[in-house]
Amino acid sequence: MRAPLSWLAEYVDLVPGSSGADVLAALVRVGLEEEALHTGDITGAVVVGRVLDAVAEPQRNGKIIRWCQVDTGDGEPRGIVCGAPNVGAGDLVVVSLPGAVLPGGFAIAARRTYGHVSDGMICSAAELGMGEDHDGIIRLADLGLGDAAVGSDAIALLGLGGETIEVAVTPDRGYALSIRGLAREYSHATGSTFRDPAAPVLPDPTLDGIDGGGPVTGMAVSLADGEPLRGQPGCDRFVTRVVRGVRATGPSPQWMQRRLEQCGMRPRGLAVDVTNYVMLALGQPLHAYDLATVVAPLTVRRAAADELLVTLDGVRRTLHPEDLVITDAATAGGGRILGLAGVMGGAVGEVGETTTDVLVEAAHFDPVSVARTIRRHRIASEAGRRFERGVDPDLPATAAAMAVRLLVEFGGGVAGPITDEDERTPTPPIRLPRTLAADVVGVAYSDEEVITSLTAVGCRVEGVEGGDAPVGSDDDLVVRPPSWRPDLRAGIDLVEEVARLRGYDSIESVLATPPPGRGLTRAQRIRRNVGHALAERGYVEVLSYPFVAPETHDRFRLAADDPRRRAVRLANPLSQQQPQLRTSLLPPLLDLLRRNVSRGATDLALFEIGVVVRPEPDAEAAPCPPPGQRPSDAELAAIVAAVPPQPLRAAIVLSGNRDIPGWNTTARAADWSDAVDAVHSIATGLGVQLDISADDHAPWHPGRCARLTVNGLLLGHAGELHPSVLRDLELPPRTVAAEIDLDVLVAAAPLVREASPVSPHSAAKEDIAVVVAADVTAAAVATAIRVGGGDLVESVRLFDVYTGDPIPEAARSLAFTMRLRASDRTLTAAEIAAVRAGALDRAAADCGAVLRG
Repeated sequence: MRAPLSWLAEYVDLVPGSSGADVLAALVRVGLEEEALHTGDITGAVVVGRVLDAVAEPQRNGKIIRWCQVDTGDGEPRGIVCGAPNVGAGDLVVVSLPGAVLPGGFAIAARRTYGHVSDGMICSAAELGMGEDHDGIIRLADLGLGDAAVGSDAIALLGLGGETIEVAVTPDRGYALSIRGLAREYSHATGSTFRDPAAPVLPDPTLDGIDGGGPVTGMAVSLADGEPLRGQPGCDRFVTRVVRGVRATGPSPQWMQRRLEQCGMRPRGLAVDVTNYVMLALGQPLHAYDLATVVAPLTVRRAAADELLVTLDGVRRTLHPEDLVITDAATAGGGRILGLAGVMGGAVGEVGETTTDVLVEAAHFDPVSVARTIRRHRIASEAGRRFERGVDPDLPATAAAMAVRLLVEFGGGVAGPITDEDERTPTPPIRLPRTLAADVVGVAYSDEEVITSLTAVGCRVEGVEGGDAPVGSDDDLVVRPPSWRPDLRAGIDLVEEVARLRGYDSIESVLATPPPGRGLTRAQRIRRNVGHALAERGYVEVLSYPFVAPETHDRFRLAADDPRRRAVRLANPLSQQQPQLRTSLLPPLLDLLRRNVSRGATDLALFEIGVVVRPEPDAEAAPCPPPGQRPSDAELAAIVAAVPPQPLRAAIVLSGNRDIPGWNTTARAADWSDAVDAVHSIATGLGVQLDISADDHAPWHPGRCARLTVNGLLLGHAGELHPSVLRDLELPPRTVAAEIDLDVLVAAAPLVREASPVSPHSAAKEDIAVVVAADVTAAAVATAIRVGGGDLVESVRLFDVYTGDPIPEAARSLAFTMRLRASDRTLTAAEIAAVRAGALDRAAADCGAVLRG
């Protein structure tokens, strides 16, 4: 919100000598946020001049310039070349002297042009930043400034040098989107006298609606919101005024145009400028209709499904049944739609060149209804900005009266009577415990300080000495908030006002003493260990959004009955393209991988630890308790019971080279074994025995997918992703991934891990090569060897896989290295032989292994 200091000073006494920076600092003290300070863009000498002579001189290019002699009050007249056709002898004009700099960095200097030395420039409105008129210079007499002194400062005369402050207004402070609201806040900060421009005024006999033909009939209005949204009517007050015989599209006064420009709005004609001016002054949006094109009565109702409206911006919009619209009775049925209530008017009823009779509308609309319409249709408007934050419901009649006075004063005509459909309900009072402010803020506010602060913001406090009759208990104050503060709904809101007005700087900073803790939980330590283990192996941790698109399940080739397809859908997602919560970490993680690959990264190893949401089948929906009251214990229990399971997962993805090539090394592409090895290292570090077997599980390649189990429970899967999945996701071929359930890993990890004794005796090494059927996994054989070898087996490692002659076609040879060690002795040859025999016997019994000859 922008506010020129000159305009602000009309409603509040500025501290003498205050600059724009001082005013902003004062507003910051009461909770507003400084956005910018705008100063005049004109520097140097810009003065009032009188044209003494203007000689037209045709040029060879067909253009006519005027060689002017101009008195600027500094002695001899100046010769100035001017191309404007409306300059003439005797005109009072604005002259920029050499050395001045106009908006846009346009520097003025004496220069030779058209055969003359032009000693300055006679300015147009566009050149001074006052409008878009490039075709003629400013004649001060046309602006009502014909008595200006020659040589006087034109910047001050035209109001071009004043400062304009700009503040950011939070959603709960809609009243501050007006000069009235900012002036009130400045008075809170400085104690200066505030003059409310919306204060009641005496009736104006010139606005009684009487003209030569008798009383002017008011516009009939019907509020017909049959099914209010959230139980709140879309419109509870609708005011109209009629002005006949007004110059609706004529120019507004120069001072009004300048103020609109300082506030960032472009002048468009008297009727539109007046409605914008009143909105900026009071915070009440208005709309002006061409009365000749509107047929009574006006009706405020909800739109029918798929009704169409062409708004003022020329866009054809399909309306939603929740949209609130304003219609007239020009056609049968629901009538013509004149606009989206509180957001934007329609093309029908727009003020145009032929408009002489104007209907002024000022209404109060439900903020939630307006906000939803704004977001539904993606419309940004100044009116919608204010209505969605809450507008003073007491303002419509006052704002309409101010607009009518301005239209009559500057556009002529006769004003009509007011039509005021008022269906407001009283605002309930707020009970405020006397100690609440001190308890919440930590400052011992007295009753007097609390009452004074609340009274200053416009509240009426009852139940106190000198106030109205007590309504609340002895321990409570009963507070009735002002009409312009719809954000004050509970005691805590009033406490915020007290703290704000008494000064945030008076609140001491007290560092809370944290209770003694017990450190990280076991689950938290294991989670950190998993992250450290992966980071130490070269993986980079990422955090992705937990939202996915429904078509992701199809791209992952999930079966129709796969539980991962059963996802929670958000009622209000950040993106309509991704409305579901993830049931697996892989979709968003692979999306991050694709994004990095598209930006030139080739060799990537990423991991993420986070929760997924896995709703149970046929789970009951959570109840929706009514607003404004605490849910019962039963409702809270039902809400908690409806929360779906959220297991903690870890996932990794690898693409490109796992080993980077160097001058003495060769590249090695990441493959399925790297994903399995990463999970195996995590399990080993936690003291968990991991079982690995082949599996067919989407989205992995059916021939390169490992099933990972712990104590018979599924831990996860690892391997190479399916080529068709990679193609649909636009990922490099042979990308590998793994995803595991950390909750299973935490449950399987021992509470206390005993340290293995370090044997001082040397280890024995024994190699075994066996022939097994092709469908027997190496992991099964290694497990059999380890079990058969007994406690002396320190490790078993596969180092060779061979197929071909002389191995049978449906078999393969697996070679393992066993490390054997005893803690108290060096193993003898007989002990080593016994371990080897036991290992072979167990491998033969469990896997059908035959010692390779």
